[in-house]
Amino acid sequence: QVQLVESGGGLVQAGGSLRLSCAASGRAASSYNMAWFRQAPGKEREFVAAVSWTGTITGYADSVKGRFTISRDNAKNTVYLQMNNLKPEDTAVYYCNSGVNLVSRDAGAHWGQGTQVTVPS
Repeated sequence: QVQLVESGGGLVQAGGSLRLSCAASGRAASSYNMAWFRQAPGKEREFVAAVSWTGTITGYADSVKGRFTISRDNAKNTVYLQMNNLKPEDTAVYYCNSGVNLVSRDAGAHWGQGTQVTVPS
């Protein structure tokens, strides 16, 4: 069982930056591929970015490519999402996920509680 706790969300003006963190604990937490998903009001949850358990392979949704960077520190069991040049359409609840399939981008079994990111238009 893996427990995930997100932090770092907030309100930021368009063009600004935020860094989200996801602290993982539990059995073999650092051996999972990890991902961020997001869900905007009235929309389905969507893939944002993923990183392999080694940290050497990353993948991004087209909508965030070039603006967001995912990384991890296995010594701290923490995954990060650096978000730059934020846009109003990035407004959503962001969820951390463990066990994601890097090819299909299907989510794994474990989710955090989510952290709200708001970018006013």
